[in-house]
Amino acid sequence: DRGCAFPGCTRPPEWCHAHHITHWADGGPTNLDNLTLLCGHHHRTVHHRGWDVHTGADGHPDFLPPPWVDPERTPRRNTRPRHHHQPPPDP
Repeated sequence: DRGCAFPGCTRPPEWCHAHHITHWADGGPTNLDNLTLLCGHHHRTVHHRGWDVHTGADGHPDFLPPPWVDPERTPRRNTRPRHHHQPPPDP
């Protein structure tokens, strides 16, 4: 994964947590098909601000905003390019 999957976020993978799409407490498995990366801010947003995450037909996460953000709850995706952090070149 290239970093935080939340729509519009560009935080790199090293700043992210693994998020269970089907929550572990609800019986969600800890495997790659049920995990996506979220930065700390967006991980808290998903857990405490009413956002839902589902896996789309193509295997990528879809984020459904809470009704107070979008009454239609239109799925959103991270379509922004994400940083590809590489180690500095050898001197």
